[in-house]
Amino acid sequence: MNELLPTATPKQARRAALRLMGPHRISAIAAVVTLTAATAIGLLTPLVLGAMVDAVTDGDGDTASRIGTLTLALVAIAVASSLLVGVSNYLLAGVGERVVADLREEVVVRVLDLPQSDVERAGRGDLVSRITGDVRLVTRAVSEALPVFATAALTIVLTLIGLGSLDWRFAVAAVIAAPIQIQALRWYLSRSAPVYREEREAEGARAQQLLDSLSNSDTVGSLRLAQPHLEQIESRSMTAVRLSLLTTRLRTRFFGRLNIAEFIGLSAVLITGFWLVKDGQISIGAATAAALFFHRLFDPVGAVLSVFDELQEGTIALARLVGVTLAPVPPAPTDPREPVDSSASLERVTFSYRRGDAPVLRDIDITIPAGTVTALVGATGAGKSTVAKLIAGTYEPTEGVVKIGDIPRNELPRSTSRSAVALVTQEVHVFAGTLAEDLRLADPSATDSDIIAALETVGASDWLRALPDGLETVVGDGGHRLTATQAQQLALARIELLDPPLLILDEATAEAGSAGAKVLDDAALALTRGRTAVTVAHRLSQAVDADQILVMNDGRVVEHGSHDELVNLGGRYAELWEAWSAPRR
Repeated sequence: MNELLPTATPKQARRAALRLMGPHRISAIAAVVTLTAATAIGLLTPLVLGAMVDAVTDGDGDTASRIGTLTLALVAIAVASSLLVGVSNYLLAGVGERVVADLREEVVVRVLDLPQSDVERAGRGDLVSRITGDVRLVTRAVSEALPVFATAALTIVLTLIGLGSLDWRFAVAAVIAAPIQIQALRWYLSRSAPVYREEREAEGARAQQLLDSLSNSDTVGSLRLAQPHLEQIESRSMTAVRLSLLTTRLRTRFFGRLNIAEFIGLSAVLITGFWLVKDGQISIGAATAAALFFHRLFDPVGAVLSVFDELQEGTIALARLVGVTLAPVPPAPTDPREPVDSSASLERVTFSYRRGDAPVLRDIDITIPAGTVTALVGATGAGKSTVAKLIAGTYEPTEGVVKIGDIPRNELPRSTSRSAVALVTQEVHVFAGTLAEDLRLADPSATDSDIIAALETVGASDWLRALPDGLETVVGDGGHRLTATQAQQLALARIELLDPPLLILDEATAEAGSAGAKVLDDAALALTRGRTAVTVAHRLSQAVDADQILVMNDGRVVEHGSHDELVNLGGRYAELWEAWSAPRR
């Protein structure tokens, strides 16, 4: 079971929203003032129409003139109200979009600061669902639902004031429907909120399954696991569909109750108007205006109650996004120190992926001297990659301490922690843009000459010259397609530009059986010169020239020495070397 990233409480979400709104409060106030003016002007329409009815029923000689004047007034009201509504909606949407942009930036910054182990435990699907689907829901809520809600709420308040100005009994008649509407809303919110939350989590689980299946499509295909994966995708999709249908049923029942409330309210207003006109207390025009006022409530009341749906989705999505910003990050060191060199060590380190799980590393002691190359070898699952990620800072030890130089990693300044160690895995990404832009992500100040030199170091000169536009060739999504070997060389060239003192290669040249294997091995060898390096060896040929080899088995270091020493020892490494070299003799 994945440990999902935290979700903010309603109080935390409100506090975050108010904080994000702070820099834009002047625009927000202007939007509210403009919206109030637009709504107030628009509510003059029923009064003008009521005056028209009185002009007709009076039947005096000035009827035509009065109706003409009132018609012009209606046109002016419509134009002024439309203009002000447009301005207010523009201002509200602008504020909302800027707030969402600020929130999105905070989420991305926090995700980049989170320990990779926390992200992996949560599952990438949960994170993808938040920064895509949840951002979309919040954006829709603030750009569409919020202006509708604000306009409708103001219309309701001012309409009730208008009804009361005609006769207080009209206002009383109008609010007869309110208890039914409020009860309908309470019924809906109490049932829909948990369903929406489950729906968002179900969509996250579906996204995770899709990512797992698509990102490992080669393995899935080769092992004939397509059908089980499709069944998993179908199962999680049907869960999401079931929850979506449940929300639809709840909305349908909700709007049915609103229609009943509207019927009761309109009947009460019409009956009240009938008796007041019969008693001569108001004119027919006033009764008409009251009926129009209440009819005018239909749309805003329905809008307020219906956008609660979108606002509720947006609120839940906001809580999930704010939750990411509240996720705990490793505290900054109180007394940061710089390492004396690029050496690394693990001292009595034990590591488990989750609390309570069996350790995958047990009481590990490893020393990597500065300026040396260390190879980690062993069977799959022995713990090699875990050791590499502990040194890189991707994982934090459950017990023990990881040091860079003579300083524990958690006591290093954050900037040093990130720049002192670089990790390259076999999973590389080619960023969309020109080749030069991709490489300058590692060193923004790099010149074209620096970039060309880095590519030459990793053996990429030939295919660089073959590119249609050289360094300006667009690569990544929608651009020139790089082979797996070329993409790996690109990742290694970034390291050359980054120039970290400590380099970790976690099967970064694992092109086994491909024509690029020798090319990538040579590139990795070139990068390790003059640096402290740790290589997780996919092929034992990568370990032969290492200064020291650590043989791992079942989460422990079982042998330690140079290639010749370990072969002569006749232990586990000798067995692995014999199995590796025999077919190649």
